[in-house]
Amino acid sequence: MTTSSPNNQSNMLNPNKPPSSDTPLDNLNTTTFLQAQPKQHLSSPPRILIIGAGSRGTAYAAAALRTTNSTIAAVCEPVAYKRRLFGERFIWGAGNEALPHQAFASWEDWVAYEVDRRERAARGEGEGEAVERGVDVVFVCVLDEMHEGVVCGIAGAGLEVHVCVEKPLGTRLEACLRMYRALGGGCEKKKEKEKETVFGICHVLRYSPHNMLLRHLVLEEEVVGDVLSLEHTEPVGWWHFSHSYVRGNWRKESTTAPSLLTKSCHDIDFILWLLCSPPRKSNNTAPHLPSHLTSTGSRTFFRKERKPKAAGDATNCLSCAHEPECQYSATKIYLDRHLKQGRTGWPVKIVNPEIEECYRTAGLEAASNKLLGSLKEDWSAETPVSEVEARPWFGRCVWEADNDVCDDQTVTITWEDDPVVNQDGHTELKGRGAKTAQFHMVAFTEKICERRGRIYGTKGEIEYDSETIKVHDFATGKTKIHVPHQAGGGHGGGDEGLVRQFLLAVDAVDSKKMSAAEAQRHFLGCDLDEAFRSHAAVFAAEEARVERKVVDWKKWWDERVESQLSLHGRQGQGDEAGSPVGGLN
Repeated sequence: MTTSSPNNQSNMLNPNKPPSSDTPLDNLNTTTFLQAQPKQHLSSPPRILIIGAGSRGTAYAAAALRTTNSTIAAVCEPVAYKRRLFGERFIWGAGNEALPHQAFASWEDWVAYEVDRRERAARGEGEGEAVERGVDVVFVCVLDEMHEGVVCGIAGAGLEVHVCVEKPLGTRLEACLRMYRALGGGCEKKKEKEKETVFGICHVLRYSPHNMLLRHLVLEEEVVGDVLSLEHTEPVGWWHFSHSYVRGNWRKESTTAPSLLTKSCHDIDFILWLLCSPPRKSNNTAPHLPSHLTSTGSRTFFRKERKPKAAGDATNCLSCAHEPECQYSATKIYLDRHLKQGRTGWPVKIVNPEIEECYRTAGLEAASNKLLGSLKEDWSAETPVSEVEARPWFGRCVWEADNDVCDDQTVTITWEDDPVVNQDGHTELKGRGAKTAQFHMVAFTEKICERRGRIYGTKGEIEYDSETIKVHDFATGKTKIHVPHQAGGGHGGGDEGLVRQFLLAVDAVDSKKMSAAEAQRHFLGCDLDEAFRSHAAVFAAEEARVERKVVDWKKWWDERVESQLSLHGRQGQGDEAGSPVGGLN
């Protein structure tokens, strides 16, 4: 058995550009994944603003403090209770009050404050007026459908701060295009900026020790030769899906987005990262773009036709005769499975954000009553649709909800031969041969988000889950098992890995050690173009599913992306507009 770990992880995420001469990547091997990454002491520790104090905002704030010496300086959160809890934990401390520049009810309030702060700072130059420091970094962790407003609002105000956006970037292709342009994409001649900034997208699967080792084995060490086929499954988990995608915020495409985007956009990104982005040592930095995509899927189970007869006309678990026998009982999931076991975090705190403090100060009985009170909330035929769609309903019967997103979906991505010219002037495939990837997102699983898959190559086969990587060599008949470091935090250490890498990139730029483009590639291994491309692939796959067709990637790209970028350029930027050829190289 071979163990591996993320030693020197801060320097290994660079699939498209050779490393600088002083990076330890030159001597990288599987043993570098054995130990946990130490806390990074940044030379210019950034001050961070978290927009959205929910689960993801809290996770990234905690990861920033665990992995670096950065500071959480401010929070934007409309719910006063959540804003206070977040601030007491990360910013001003328990029992203290927030200063005006530390807490905001909305991102718009912060933008207005920051514009005013900068004006005050400008007026105070030479006059001795003390002005509080601003923030260097913004993490955007609001609801998916709000990402566009926040990102474009910050860019439109001219606030040149480093921005990291929770996935997905946006809920519609058009929104992603607008954000892409607002962040500086699609133009050959970039607008001059006073400060260079780093962009990050929270495709956290790229940054777990397990997946980083997997990519290293496949692309750097080529342990299975050329990849011919890949199968990747995301097992969402039976009760997790009911919580988030039947009763929760992401249940309805019209108010959020398809589940392939909201749940699995970073799985599609993961596949493209493995099969599309070139390896670090490659002389050719152009991605191997897909040729075709297709998809099938539907809402197979969580619909009224599947409702047990014993449930009758009940629409809420707390008034349902079938509840004692139902595995999807909200009481069983939230009270029995979690709160009674002392688990007050996700998903219980999503049902009622006050549960954690209530449990701590008043005990289980009081917390149970508060939880059951939230679960009793329901809607009727007289409730306005706008009110129903505006919030989650965690006590609602899973067969009586207004959900419409897929609970089972497959995506097939196909590549054709795309040879390149080598140094001798001859063409070679070198990892750019024909191949196929199949992705399966399925709700009905015991495992919760513990991805698994197989990679089939010309020399061997890989089987992976979230803990181990098994490599079988055809020639020797031997199988080697790699067990990378099991990092803490969410997504197998991906949350911490992403935050650390992003802040290392920020530090490199702010301390003038690298340009933003260099830091982006060196530490994150992903730029705006690549982040946009993986989102575009999701939208292409969804179009294929809905219209029951096979999507030609190049044709789709030209019609749905290239034409829009070109149109925007002609309307607003004359002949300066442009887009990298063939899919954002």
